[in-house]
Amino acid sequence: MPDDRPHPAIGVLTSGGDAPGMNAAIRAVVRTALHHGRRVIGVENGYDGLIDGTFRALGARDVGGILPRGGTFLRTRRSERFLEPGYRRAAVRQAAAAGMDALVVIGGEGSMRGAHALAGLGMRVMAIPASIDNDVVGTDVSIGVDTALNTIVEAVDKLRDTASSHNRCFLVETMGRGCGYLAVVAGVVCGAEIVLIPEVESSVADVLEAVRDANRRGKANAIVIVAEGASIHIGDLLKAIEVADVGFSARASRLGHIQRGGSPTAFDRMLAARLGAKAVQALIGGESGAMAGLDGRSIKTVALSRIIDQRRDLSVDDYEMVKMLAR
Repeated sequence: MPDDRPHPAIGVLTSGGDAPGMNAAIRAVVRTALHHGRRVIGVENGYDGLIDGTFRALGARDVGGILPRGGTFLRTRRSERFLEPGYRRAAVRQAAAAGMDALVVIGGEGSMRGAHALAGLGMRVMAIPASIDNDVVGTDVSIGVDTALNTIVEAVDKLRDTASSHNRCFLVETMGRGCGYLAVVAGVVCGAEIVLIPEVESSVADVLEAVRDANRRGKANAIVIVAEGASIHIGDLLKAIEVADVGFSARASRLGHIQRGGSPTAFDRMLAARLGAKAVQALIGGESGAMAGLDGRSIKTVALSRIIDQRRDLSVDDYEMVKMLAR
């Protein structure tokens, strides 16, 4: 007699902070799985949804039209419960009861640790890096980074217009938590005078001298990029510049969560498509406990055990380039 039982499903969830391109990754996971004859179950609200069994079947039409949308239509959150082993075991039971034999996790550094924990409980898991912070080890760049950088560039270019009109220095705070990648790249491509990041110690005196030097060289404005995890607070810098004789008045602008939103760039859409397809193909090929990442021009998989709790090295050359090009 024919076996009428449904084929095991591949689950997909988004976890942690949202990033532009997550929807494109979900779409790639769903349609790649369907192409290979597999069912797909979407998990809503990240790891909390896996614990609570908040599931929905996903077909080709369910992911139609989501490519240009920022964020994640499955929604995401940071789950405190998932840190407890008992809730992790409950999540595995919920997935098995729903017919999932594998799971794709899309998210940042914390999401990778969660995926590794599930793999340790015997669940077949593949991960996809999606974080504007670009703090995930094992991939050259994560989904969402390019879009966030373009958002920063657009904002700084506009701020420079008004800075030049009023002979001002603008202090611009970028996101990134403990990683200065966004700030450094923004500093290079926006022509900042100096960049403050968590990885490198800087002083208020360093900033004052950089701004003062910009004025001496006849610049009409000065841009200082401050990563949110830098040791010097943007408010303290603003006060210091206001009382010092640096040749500019000062204003501060915190870009905040605007960096997380917006339609993903072509680069992020393509990266999401490649990573999503690779993750599903790896699962179907029997691989588990790994992450799909960008390595040069290739998409490769790397074991989660090799990347979790590792610190991403910042390019010293890129950091030095900010100062070299700020002439």
